[in-house]
Amino acid sequence: MDIEKLKLLIAEGEGLTVEFKEKYSSKIDHDIVALSNSKGGYILLGVNDEDKITGDKLTNKMKAEILQLARNCDPQINLSKVSQIENVIVVEVPEGEEKPYSCSSGYYRRLDAVSQKMSQKEVRDLFRVTTDLLFESLSCKGITFDDISFQKIKAFLKESKVSFQVNKANLASFLSSVSVYKDGKINNAGAMMFASDINKFIPYSETILAAFKGVTKTHIYDRKDVRDDLFTQFIEARAFLRKHLNVRSEIREVNRHEIYEIPLDALREAVVNALVHRDYSMRGTNISVNIFDDRVEIVNPGGFPNGITKNNFSNESVRRNQIIADFFHRMDKMEKVGSGIGRMRELMETAGLKEPVFESDTFFRVIFYRDPEYSLKGEKTREKTREKTREKILRLIKENSLITISEIAEKIGVTSKGVEWSIGKMKIEGLIKRVGSDKGGHWAVKD
Repeated sequence: MDIEKLKLLIAEGEGLTVEFKEKYSSKIDHDIVALSNSKGGYILLGVNDEDKITGDKLTNKMKAEILQLARNCDPQINLSKVSQIENVIVVEVPEGEEKPYSCSSGYYRRLDAVSQKMSQKEVRDLFRVTTDLLFESLSCKGITFDDISFQKIKAFLKESKVSFQVNKANLASFLSSVSVYKDGKINNAGAMMFASDINKFIPYSETILAAFKGVTKTHIYDRKDVRDDLFTQFIEARAFLRKHLNVRSEIREVNRHEIYEIPLDALREAVVNALVHRDYSMRGTNISVNIFDDRVEIVNPGGFPNGITKNNFSNESVRRNQIIADFFHRMDKMEKVGSGIGRMRELMETAGLKEPVFESDTFFRVIFYRDPEYSLKGEKTREKTREKTREKILRLIKENSLITISEIAEKIGVTSKGVEWSIGKMKIEGLIKRVGSDKGGHWAVKD
């Protein structure tokens, strides 16, 4: 550890492999165990939760206590190093080879930037060695620094609100700090986040976006295959959903608010959940975002991770891909630990919609049912919506013949173009007419 890497860790903030402590306390054994049970990492003493250096001084007595705390863990943990770097004490914790580890107060694990105590069931289940749990950490065959995109790293740092410049000289330190580079090798998580061409290394890491006419997959009218890094897959999925879902406007006080028929935050949670929990070892599969007339389905390969069942999946939090989860946590794309499922349910309930349906077999599926009032269920529904809009426009014109199109749009919660379209149709049908100029005239309604 040198001063440059320390500055990088502090700039990036707390995460899966980094914990800040303002002052030394014997309770750091919780974090030593949590890091050993996860990917290893660093405890920085003398840095507060606001990423500011407050300073702490390493003494021989303190160093001996820290090493003793680690030795008292079960199994014993041999710390890589305890050192003073300027005003910060750095405790380097290796990833454990005999998981799970415990300290005097129990078993702990690392979830995002939190050291969390585990239940006995989690102790039994969480660290079962399976292919899907290991895939993101396996070295990616053939990838080198030349295959890494600085533009994608820049996008990640910007989204994470980290003002740090990565270049060729410090690339290895950066990749190491986010747990994607070790022993001279870049792992699969690093490739899926930062490779210039992910298809060259993991061609099945993709998200397929599709919109269908009707309630089956018979008639597809829009499709996009996103074969790119995971953050781009997230961005494209979100844009595709916004493109194909209906939106209405409401005026709250003096501001216009767009309201999508399915809460975008609920859909975002589901997309992130798919990216974080997908079993990337299942070749020939992909994440799917399917939009039907009556519902939206978001599907990822891999059912419940080990330790999760139908009975506890909304209360327990097991990350199939801890490193990928840490990336999305750093970019603030995930709610707090373990709250994603509950958040989806809460958002749908608040919107007055059906509770989302969760299904799990070889794939995990989240189903959001669209609001019948705004979903595309055929010409009859669209015609009813148009009729309601026209009735509202006619009522407002009868109340105020001088009302403008923009005023009508604000009052009924649609766009000005939508009002113009409806008025144009009503003019053709002879229901209304404009008397005088656009600015100085008024509306007349046919009796």
